[in-house]
Amino acid sequence: MNIIFDIGKVLIDFDWDSFVNRYLDPQAAEAVTEAMWHDPQWIEFDRGVLSDEQVLKLFIANAPDREREIRLVFSKLGEIPHMRDETIPFIKRLKAEGHKVFFLSNYFEYLMHTAPQALEFVGLMDGGIFSCFEHMVKPDREIYELICERYSLVPSDCIFIDDRAENVTAAQALGMKGVHFVGMTFDQLHDVINNYTAK
Repeated sequence: MNIIFDIGKVLIDFDWDSFVNRYLDPQAAEAVTEAMWHDPQWIEFDRGVLSDEQVLKLFIANAPDREREIRLVFSKLGEIPHMRDETIPFIKRLKAEGHKVFFLSNYFEYLMHTAPQALEFVGLMDGGIFSCFEHMVKPDREIYELICERYSLVPSDCIFIDDRAENVTAAQALGMKGVHFVGMTFDQLHDVINNYTAK
């Protein structure tokens, strides 16, 4: 079976709220979160079609009076992602059981450069796609088609795992099996994978 993982909030922790509250008072944190994290334009960051400075200016335009705080938070984004302790052992476990393991992630290049340690597991995987290099994002159908085409994957032989329900639904629409990874341990995920492969 081919196991396709999302990265953020699946293989790595990405706790925006704890991060922003380390640097800003509650009022400023709320304003900056609204201007940055809740801005639909963030997806363009993941799509890789805008420069870091262009994205930053979009965020600042949402809250011009918070420019100093937005620039501070932006400069510290590399502190957010942390690889989970269980990630590498779990990938090794799946591969030892004969599965191929891939990633399909909405991820922006700036974060790769500022937090490379969070992606140490990538070299263990059989391949994968970062949205920023392809200029397409989940849940758009073409990014799922791309990973299948690139690695000669048959959708019905794939299990797709993501923390966002709309991304799982899009994978299922292509014929993949889907797992909505929320409130679940890796041991529980392993049981779900086994249930799929036993059918």
